[in-house]
Amino acid sequence: MNVRDRPAARPDVVAVRGVRVTADTGLAAAFAGLLAFWAYRISDSWGGGYWQFGCAAGALVCGLALARRRGRAWAAVAGLAVAAAAVLASRFAELPAEPGPAMALGLSVLVGSAVRALPVLAAGAVAAGGLAVALGSLLTVHSAGSAVPSVTTLNLGGWLAGVAFGVSGQVLAVRRRTMADAVRRHERLQLARELHDVVAHHITGIVLQAQAGQVLVRKQPDRLGGALSGIESAGSDALAAMRRLVGLLREAEGATLALGPERLSDLIERFDGPEVRLRLPDGDNEPAWPPEVTTTVYRVVREALTNVSRHAPHARTVDVTVTVTVALDRDTVTVEVADDAPPVAARHHHRRGYGLLGMRERLEALGGTLDAGPRQGGGWSVRATLPLPARERR
Repeated sequence: MNVRDRPAARPDVVAVRGVRVTADTGLAAAFAGLLAFWAYRISDSWGGGYWQFGCAAGALVCGLALARRRGRAWAAVAGLAVAAAAVLASRFAELPAEPGPAMALGLSVLVGSAVRALPVLAAGAVAAGGLAVALGSLLTVHSAGSAVPSVTTLNLGGWLAGVAFGVSGQVLAVRRRTMADAVRRHERLQLARELHDVVAHHITGIVLQAQAGQVLVRKQPDRLGGALSGIESAGSDALAAMRRLVGLLREAEGATLALGPERLSDLIERFDGPEVRLRLPDGDNEPAWPPEVTTTVYRVVREALTNVSRHAPHARTVDVTVTVTVALDRDTVTVEVADDAPPVAARHHHRRGYGLLGMRERLEALGGTLDAGPRQGGGWSVRATLPLPARERR
């Protein structure tokens, strides 16, 4: 197996980690700046060591916010508990109003992260706790006035921003799940429409063999055994294909494959884009594989070329390589589509669509894999592997 770019998705993982590290570094700097600012303001207005309690409590909540990915639920609950304790201490020990700016930002991050990732009931509980802490800041105000205290306004604003961020994330996640389900339903309906083709293909072979057997029984009865063996073989192939395809239809989360007489050479001739170089195993014009294998390869190539035309306008060439790896237990088909477009910042965020999701579901349902990601030095690669049925080994 060619492992030149495998696994292709690793650069995406590295990029996501890099974004997270950058975001957390910026957040830590903001926390430190707000803690220093609030300590200075408290020292300037209250004097003495009044800033120490608020700074320590704020630093603890900020630390929990930075560690939120280790457990969003417990981090949010712990942060709210620290904030509630700080509010009570400020109320009964005559300390400066809490939560301060750094703690308010930390609570906003914790609440937003929890609302974004947790189930609805747990997210609602965390949001309610954040609102209670924000309103509890009214208890720490030491001067009466008709207007809403600034500390309360600050905390309510932070709470609202966190909840809005979390809810928007939940909405986007629901939309992604809805689109993914729609892709799966589309694939299943497509298989249901085209299942007739593969059934007709195998049944036609059985009928022809049976007709030949009727002729042979009258004219050449000694050759009847070969005709019966052909009928048995065709029937076994039909049953195996039907089990694979109908099994996919019954999978609640599975995807399906499309069937038909498509040819890669015709697809590449119709492609309106960069030059495409096609390499087939052993120089075959078209591989003689089962219909579900040939058409799955066809659709992977079609989806990859569509992505090239949409997202890689500066690519000069596209290499489509189909290879077969021979093994003792089962042969494997590998198809890779790679372009040479120049590297573009954050290109991988725009190249992952629902078409690739459908391809991945289809391949995994057939026991294969799909990897897609940027190549070293520029360009994009889509690589799919698909095992051949045991009876179809070449």
